[in-house]
Amino acid sequence: MDILVPTAEGLYCPAGDFHIDPWRPVARAVVTHGHADHARYGAGAYLAHEQTLPILRKRLGDHPYQALAWGECLTLGGTRISLHPAGHILGSSQVRIECDGEVWVVTGDYKLEADSTCQPFEPIACDTLVTESTFAMPVYRWADPLTVYAAINEWWAGHAAKGRNCVMFAYALGKAQRVLHHVDASIGPIICHGAVASLNEIYRAAGVALPSTRMVSELGSEKPRGALVIAPPSAAGSAWMRRFGDYSDAFASGWMQIRGNRRRRGVDRGFVLSDHADWPGLLRAIAATGAREVIPMHGFTATLTRYLRQIGIAARELGGEFHRDAVSEPDPE
Repeated sequence: MDILVPTAEGLYCPAGDFHIDPWRPVARAVVTHGHADHARYGAGAYLAHEQTLPILRKRLGDHPYQALAWGECLTLGGTRISLHPAGHILGSSQVRIECDGEVWVVTGDYKLEADSTCQPFEPIACDTLVTESTFAMPVYRWADPLTVYAAINEWWAGHAAKGRNCVMFAYALGKAQRVLHHVDASIGPIICHGAVASLNEIYRAAGVALPSTRMVSELGSEKPRGALVIAPPSAAGSAWMRRFGDYSDAFASGWMQIRGNRRRRGVDRGFVLSDHADWPGLLRAIAATGAREVIPMHGFTATLTRYLRQIGIAARELGGEFHRDAVSEPDPE
């Protein structure tokens, strides 16, 4: 019998009576991380890693919340569950579930690249691995992030020398803080959209070093020159952007690996920087768990399932809403 089963509300554990990252209201939600496509409003109670709770409170308001530290075990019904680092964003967790001597792990979103803004990915031995597959195609292979940060600083410095502002579109939670953590703040002032600035404070409270930033509301009549502006993709084309004059814009995302996605975004630059595992990273992570069976979800599930079967690993898809073969970048974070 499967420990986890697909339902209309999301992935459900009958023995523990909880859902993982449900997309509809449920009695108890175990949340892997704070992105809006994983942490949704409407659950009766939420369980998440202690670093994720401030994000949930900000985004979802007051609810019954329960926090776990890394590796701390909790008994729910006939199961024992624990949370382990996923390396995606601050507080992002894998969910380990043990029931009747069998272990399943749900990865949530994860990456293997080094990232000092969150706890690094920790492979967990298991019988069955339920893995994300957002970038599960061989074309997705990330360059060393340090070269990407250097390219971002070079882009900003080149325009700042001419007094021109640079606008970096990046998801407000995770990607924006990762960029901020690595930019050279000596190049010029840094301005953050309000959606980014409020989440910066949660990262700072967790001990992540971020440079000093300002908000547009603090500028008064001052017109910024040579600034780096960090804004969510939803700010593109808004009246808020007019403050920055003739700026150069860029988008930081793994989807920038595909040239057509850059054209559709209509930005000057695309920086390939992802908080998800690339194709080699997915395969390394799967191998490290020693799982006998792998269930890909949320991404290019068919591609990964087919490849795993070819190399002798049992794999199957859940189908329905668990299958999301994206061909361009989705709107959610």
